Amino acid sequence: MIEGAGVASLLVEGIGVLVTNGPEGGVARDAALVVEDGVVVWAGERRGAPQGVEERVEAGGRAVVPGFVDSHAHLVFAGDRAEEFAARMAGRAYSAGGIRTTVGATRAATDEELAGNVGRLAGEAGRAGTTTIECKSGYGLTVADEVRSLRVARGFTEEVTFLGAHVVPPEYAGRADEYVDLVRGEMLDACAPHAKWIDVFCERGAFDGEQTRAILEAGVARGLGLRVHAGQLGEGPGVRIAVEMGAASADHVTHLTDADVDALASGDTVATLLPGAEFSTRSPYPDARRLIDAGVTVALASDCNPGSSYTTNMPFCIALAVREMRMTPEEALWAATMGGARALRRTDVGHLTPGARADFVMLDAPSPVHLAYRPGVPLVSRVWRAGRELGRESPVSRRGREFG
Repeated sequence: MIEGAGVASLLVEGIGVLVTNGPEGGVARDAALVVEDGVVVWAGERRGAPQGVEERVEAGGRAVVPGFVDSHAHLVFAGDRAEEFAARMAGRAYSAGGIRTTVGATRAATDEELAGNVGRLAGEAGRAGTTTIECKSGYGLTVADEVRSLRVARGFTEEVTFLGAHVVPPEYAGRADEYVDLVRGEMLDACAPHAKWIDVFCERGAFDGEQTRAILEAGVARGLGLRVHAGQLGEGPGVRIAVEMGAASADHVTHLTDADVDALASGDTVATLLPGAEFSTRSPYPDARRLIDAGVTVALASDCNPGSSYTTNMPFCIALAVREMRMTPEEALWAATMGGARALRRTDVGHLTPGARADFVMLDAPSPVHLAYRPGVPLVSRVWRAGRELGRESPVSRRGREFG
């Protein structure tokens, strides 16, 4: 994703529908947006827009929405698992064990190969409207490989998550507790300076509740924020641990008890739904309607990874959420923008109200409903991040922070 030249002030006018996610409805028609020095300073009906800007862009009736905030992605890896996907489509069930295939390929890759792959995926995401993305480690599972994965991720985003507790690697087979000790000790000591968050895959075939809690407590002690993979393959303790420990998000949450829903509704933990995973594994989709009606804050994210959700496309996830998870188009867009921001505990992104970072997307459509109404169509026309228009054709040609 190539950043274009920035300007000190910018007026985008002639917007058919402007979604701001603001407190008063969050939608304006025949609207305009004014940006100064990368920050939104005005948004509303065009007739009230301030003048005297350095540059004008005519939207021609197109819709403008906040840049997508993808709060769950696994971009640092090598290889692919296309054969595994094909086998699932032929009837084989999904399990967490396939992660180990990617671990082997990632360990064998060079730093340059890993960075090149992240750059490729970051470019895809940016061209599809993502302006903030979270990136996890978790395919190295040695001290050295987890550290280098985090260093690679930090070249592209500040939302970096240490996921040494993804699965137990082959060399620790039958010795899960020893691996947990490594993760919350030497590995965490080496990785914490390079990460903002810590995550655990709390699931059968990965880590149980006691192990999850121990790893998260060690992360808190080193100043990291908490995230939890919970309830993807079946009911378990992950959601309640996330809420009890004040995690920013519990992710997947496909399988929930009533107690899990009540816990999420009563706490500050965001339920991050990842419909790309259900699409790719032919698993039941989460019931977003159940969560929303209970008062739970919901986010949508891509879960981009080579095994169970090999997509960077947030509009695709929005379409799935509307079609398969009983969300309205408005709810799905909010979850992919403001919901993702809340899952990352960010107040500067996910909305287009004064003071927000000027991350926005122009759609080649008159309404954001078209994101779900026209699934699979490349409706993202132009993308701005911090007031700079991003190139839409060229891949990433340099290493450097692309998201934040």
